[in-house]
Amino acid sequence: MKLKQLFLIVAVSAASAVGSVWVYGKLTSKKDGFAQTTTDGKLPVNYAGFYDNVATAADPIDFTKAAGSAVPAVVHIKTKIPAKKISNLNRSRGNNSMDDFFNQFFGEGFGPQVQPEQRASGSGVIISEDGYIVTNNHVVSNGGDGVADEITVTLSNKKTYKAKVIGRDPSTDLAVLKVDATNLPYLIYGNSDAVKLGQWVLAVGYPLTLETTVTAGIVSAKGRAIGINQRQSNSPIESFIQTDAAINQGNSGGALITTDGQLVGINSAILAPNGTYAGYGFAIPVNLVKKIVNDLVKYGDVKRPYLGISAAEDKYDAGDGAYVGLVAPDGAAAEIGLKKGDVITKINDIAIASWPELQGTVASYNAGDKVKITYKRGDKEFNGTATLKSKVGSYEEVAKTDINQKLGAELENLSKEKATKLDITGGVVVKSITSKDSPIGRTRIQEGFVITSVNGTEISSIEQLARMIARTDGSVRLEGIYPGYDGSYTYPLNLDEQ
Repeated sequence: MKLKQLFLIVAVSAASAVGSVWVYGKLTSKKDGFAQTTTDGKLPVNYAGFYDNVATAADPIDFTKAAGSAVPAVVHIKTKIPAKKISNLNRSRGNNSMDDFFNQFFGEGFGPQVQPEQRASGSGVIISEDGYIVTNNHVVSNGGDGVADEITVTLSNKKTYKAKVIGRDPSTDLAVLKVDATNLPYLIYGNSDAVKLGQWVLAVGYPLTLETTVTAGIVSAKGRAIGINQRQSNSPIESFIQTDAAINQGNSGGALITTDGQLVGINSAILAPNGTYAGYGFAIPVNLVKKIVNDLVKYGDVKRPYLGISAAEDKYDAGDGAYVGLVAPDGAAAEIGLKKGDVITKINDIAIASWPELQGTVASYNAGDKVKITYKRGDKEFNGTATLKSKVGSYEEVAKTDINQKLGAELENLSKEKATKLDITGGVVVKSITSKDSPIGRTRIQEGFVITSVNGTEISSIEQLARMIARTDGSVRLEGIYPGYDGSYTYPLNLDEQ
């Protein structure tokens, strides 16, 4: 091949390459496509990256020291309820006198029966060298309002002690025990507000009757409310740390710790369709635990701070703050000018994303504490310093006013004593109907009716009823009973007619 021909081929090839690049650039520069751009080599401020704090491969995660320090301070709790005789007085609702007559002769539910001995186990965390232990209320419960007849605590070194209950708080599912011992190993409180999503944590406890077990996972979410505490309290407080560290039955009351061995939560619940680990466990944040434990040890019960607001129930789980429903005129919130519709975004500069987070955070303070509240009203942000009240009560007092006005009735919680007599877990009594031209007034509901469920979901308090009503449009189905009458009754309630 001649030299001129060779140069010609090279020139044609180069021109073709340059032309192809030019055409491609023109085609891909159209504005109807998507492209990420930078300005002066800088990433946009809202870019979901982590270049400023990227971990290096030279920083291995070591769980051994944390596990080694936690295991001696986590105990195995075993409870026993002796066999007892029970009478046939607590039969199911709806039995009539003819049922009673036949039962006397054929034995069904007649005479003293024996409830077999019951045994259960869980976990607990030693929090002082002189033997104070924190665990879950449901671990030491007798299945009702009392505690198990016998509670024993076994350490990892197999030493066993009899334990006494210092105090319990069903609303947060916490209890404090005491054993007579000294120089015990104990865990140091961490700061649950500082826990971050994706952070490594360890769950330590005695699951499934096994010996001390340590599992690892990450923090999956914060401020979770799953409705489990309403089984034992009319005013539940839930703001769980969610983790995928394996938690099973028996882990309840055990420790959730950081990789440096600090206690950040008390394992309390699992969310699983079959009753065993299915991916997620829930722990009570330690900042709330500290408040409850201190009150139980000092007073024997819990002194709750009173902010004086209720949730805007239609935005109960909003992710951008705690939406305010009603504001009580005698509460701390009213004194700083909070109004219905405001959105609380921070408490003492701690981010608040939902009502459960607000409840859990406020509940960790004491009456008399001053807290900085950051809130939004429209597009503007405000700050105020509120002094928490010592008023005895709960947010339900505020919610009660709202639901009474909305339904046109005076409502009250069914007492535990009456609920036991009626053989139900709880309910809301229609004490009086205040307006015939109201949602309840336009139904056939009579005074004395006990509401036990809304659209098939059981309720046991005014707060739960208010939450169900707020989350429903149109009509709802109220179910319940009339004390002294057999059977249950169902009423449609039209919420659109005001």
